[in-house]
Amino acid sequence: MKRRDFLKTSAGAGLAAGAALSFGGYDKLWSPSTAAAKYDLVAVMGGNPDAMFDLAIQELGGMGTFVKKGQKVLIKPNIGWDVIPELAANTNPLLVKRIVEHCFKAGAKEVYVFDHTCDNWVNCYKNSAIEKNAKSAGAKVVPGNSESYYHEIQIPGGVKLQSAKVHQLLLETDVFINVPVLKNHNSTRMTCCLKNSMGLVWDRGYWHSNDLNQCIADFALYEKKPALNVIDCYNVMVKHGPQGVSKEDLVLMKSQILTTDWVAGDAAAAKMLGVGVEMIEYIPIAHKMGLGNMNLESLNIQRIKM
Repeated sequence: MKRRDFLKTSAGAGLAAGAALSFGGYDKLWSPSTAAAKYDLVAVMGGNPDAMFDLAIQELGGMGTFVKKGQKVLIKPNIGWDVIPELAANTNPLLVKRIVEHCFKAGAKEVYVFDHTCDNWVNCYKNSAIEKNAKSAGAKVVPGNSESYYHEIQIPGGVKLQSAKVHQLLLETDVFINVPVLKNHNSTRMTCCLKNSMGLVWDRGYWHSNDLNQCIADFALYEKKPALNVIDCYNVMVKHGPQGVSKEDLVLMKSQILTTDWVAGDAAAAKMLGVGVEMIEYIPIAHKMGLGNMNLESLNIQRIKM
């Protein structure tokens, strides 16, 4: 009901649900495109993660809009927890694999996948099935478990967070694609686009001890921002997040959101989760700091129902 409300009532000039199906066949969706993105946000529902991504990325002009020939790409999913995909604490592995495939199809030279995990990184990478799927598509899956991988950057204008140590891949790659999984979170009510950036840094403890919501917004000031946010809303953890307890915590929404604006992405995700945007403290903070637009009614949204 809640996701249906979002798809029906979020204002915008998107086409009627189902219109994108008239493109006819997923094979055609692999055609490279360099057209500029037509929409601020694309919301798709009703398919498998890989098929929904095929449709949604085409609505934004194809992966060629974001990845150019010869570029190095960083894909940052949530791989934080040592659990199986069916518990949806991590990003769906089929979605990660499909994004890697699209990047190479667009001409990427190298594609990297990593996360600074909460549980043991070897187990997280293996049991989430993300390592296996990303590698099968040709990506290099690298660890984030040593401080030696991280380098200090400055965050001018940060209120609580003026510097941070970020993984070297964020500094060395040309394109950053943010791929969070939408979940309930016991500290911030929700984790999605902006909060997924905590997996890019070494010292998350500082954030938790110094106004977590403000630190999440502050980090978004850093110059290296995601070129694209792909929000996994396939199987959504609506309680007991971020790790979850059982499948009873999940609602099968079979949805996905793509946007270049991670504040808008989080605002749309909050509606999917059934939480008022104002209740997710870091979203209005980031909006007021000029880091994105949480007012969905002002966006050009494309909605697709498969």
